[in-house]
Amino acid sequence: MRFLTKKDIRIPARKKTSRKGDNGKVLVIGGSKEYVGAAALAGLAALRSGADWATIAAPEKVGWAINALSPDLVVRKYKGDDFCASRAKDVLKLSGDFDAVLIGNGIGMHAKSFCKKFIKECRKPLVIDADGIKAISAKDVKNAILTPHRKELEIFLRNSDKSAQTVKSLEKNAQFLRKELKDFFNRNNVLLLKGPVDTIISKNKIAFNKTGNAGMTKAGTGDVLAGLCVSYLAQLKDPFRAACNAAYFNGLAGDILLKKKKGFTYLASDLVEEIKKIKGR
Repeated sequence: MRFLTKKDIRIPARKKTSRKGDNGKVLVIGGSKEYVGAAALAGLAALRSGADWATIAAPEKVGWAINALSPDLVVRKYKGDDFCASRAKDVLKLSGDFDAVLIGNGIGMHAKSFCKKFIKECRKPLVIDADGIKAISAKDVKNAILTPHRKELEIFLRNSDKSAQTVKSLEKNAQFLRKELKDFFNRNNVLLLKGPVDTIISKNKIAFNKTGNAGMTKAGTGDVLAGLCVSYLAQLKDPFRAACNAAYFNGLAGDILLKKKKGFTYLASDLVEEIKKIKGR
């Protein structure tokens, strides 16, 4: 089993002559009245990891709350408490201005039909997380990174009419998933399965990441990971490398905070703040 090390991580190059937007513009689609912070955490993680610009597309009340949380995030607000399928056309048009799009963080299952329609029709590289994963099947996705935990993966497999059995060996499980989802991986998709050891799978590559600790079970840490994924996807244009970078740095930030806080008292928002300090490590 090969674990990611610092040598496997590629920091995006940044030219001295670059202008605003040259280093990645990301769109985060998410939020609901139950989950306001998820999309904000993802957007801030994207900025901290090098993206030049992060816009949040959110229901109107959620959008105003995010504006109050941070002046660094641009927010596009849509009327209503949730995203409905009829709103997909407007958001698809908006997505054309961005290098990569993240969908699903805090969006809720009320937006299931919206997520499915947006994901099937989007032409931009995607990161799909949380309820966005639960809304789709393997045939709906191309040019995307999916970031499920085990239960979300089981739902995705059932939606795809695939076996949701689990295999104890990480290596055997990765090979099983590659076989079960062969067509999915052939469409330039990457799976980042979150766990005590993260598994990153593409058509031709498999990697494992062991940075991180038990404190990563805190709510919001997955939103930070998704924000890192979309940031590196926008900057590197390489889904597998983006997923590897994101998993490694998210866990590394958690390991540093475990030592600093002398225990599991750190929060997802602490991860965002730590990321700015570790990119060069």
